[in-house]
Amino acid sequence: MNVDLKDVCISIFQAGLKAVDPREAVKRVLRLSGDELWVGERSYHLGDFKRIFVVGAGKAGALMAQAVEEVLGESIEKGLVVVKYGYTADLKKIKLVEAGHPIPDEAGQRGARALVEMVKDMGDGNLVFCLLSGGGSALLPFPVEGVGLAEKQETTKLLLECGADIHEINALRKHLSRIKGGGLAKFAYPAAIISLVLSDVVGDDLDVIASGPTVGDRSTFADCIRVIEKYRLAPRIPPAVWDHLREGAAGRMEETPKPDDPIFRKTFHLIVGSNIHCLEAAARKAEELGYRTFVLSSFIEGETREVAKVHGAILKEILRSGRPLSRPACLISGGETTVTIRGKGKGGRNQEFVLACGMEIAGWEGAAVFSAGTDGTDGPTDAAGAFADWRMVGRALEMGLDPNAFLQENDSYPFFERLGDLIITGPTNTNVMDIRILLTV
Repeated sequence: MNVDLKDVCISIFQAGLKAVDPREAVKRVLRLSGDELWVGERSYHLGDFKRIFVVGAGKAGALMAQAVEEVLGESIEKGLVVVKYGYTADLKKIKLVEAGHPIPDEAGQRGARALVEMVKDMGDGNLVFCLLSGGGSALLPFPVEGVGLAEKQETTKLLLECGADIHEINALRKHLSRIKGGGLAKFAYPAAIISLVLSDVVGDDLDVIASGPTVGDRSTFADCIRVIEKYRLAPRIPPAVWDHLREGAAGRMEETPKPDDPIFRKTFHLIVGSNIHCLEAAARKAEELGYRTFVLSSFIEGETREVAKVHGAILKEILRSGRPLSRPACLISGGETTVTIRGKGKGGRNQEFVLACGMEIAGWEGAAVFSAGTDGTDGPTDAAGAFADWRMVGRALEMGLDPNAFLQENDSYPFFERLGDLIITGPTNTNVMDIRILLTV
């Protein structure tokens, strides 16, 4: 075949990334006309505010802050945004703090404390821009009293390894934090808050993105207990964390602020970009390249290997019967799957998806699969994801590699490294979950 399917996938992926560029996404919804600031369809008179501050957290925070600076300029008094190491940009008035992700670190804790100091007790007549994107939860560690950073780190690690989804993980994060689950809005009240959000959560739930620091929390201590019991983590969870959650469930700890709390009356939220925007742009690119294209869903969740089997089955159906699309075809899906760690290898959900799906389509000539995180990071690796086609298994066996053995060890990174099929982008400065591209020619 004359077509390089890996190059085709990368081209489609890059078109999706361009559509969720954080700087452009913010500038599409934010504009200044004289003294009137438009945020989407809502307007604010800047003369009504004494001071304007900018705070935030997430992998897209630097470029979002850059856009706000370009629109508001000297109207900004100061700001602070916490970003993942390496996810930076040139800013004039807003300070960036680089910190750890997905496991929170001391730099993130210092950044969170500084952010709170900036907004607390601001008083009425001030405006706070809050810029939130994926990764914000890990980047803003401010544990509740009695829980240390090390215990928060261990809890995060356990939740990531057990296969808990982002809603479950963030329920605990909110109940172990002073800043998440509406905590930031509580500190800033009665200042007005405008939250601009780049969504990395299935369904774009505002109280889940970055653990909702300016949104009323619908989860409860009782929900947290159910998560711990569901994944049988009670014997392994740090005692201070377990004690705090049980005290809360028993009503002896104050709950997180709920959506009807008066502190949220002057808070406005606007999603400026999400997974579906990325998928739709990718689909347009695929169509330009001559593929019959269909976006399956931006709501894909579940165990990565099982999701891979379903995607592989759809590819084989296209090759066998021309359903749901005739060839050449491109299927695109998004969302975020989970990996239950069983082995001791190195990889991420996108690489594991491609490995499992590549095994499903082995021998089905003309089939290819690509999956990558839009943030440029897949698990604890420097790869965004991987690529495979119908020849992957055969190539691996010729090199003495057993694909199934690598899959069972959750060891997808070295597998694709040997094959030369890792997708490495470096920091993309955005984050709207994952994109999967399935091709048949």
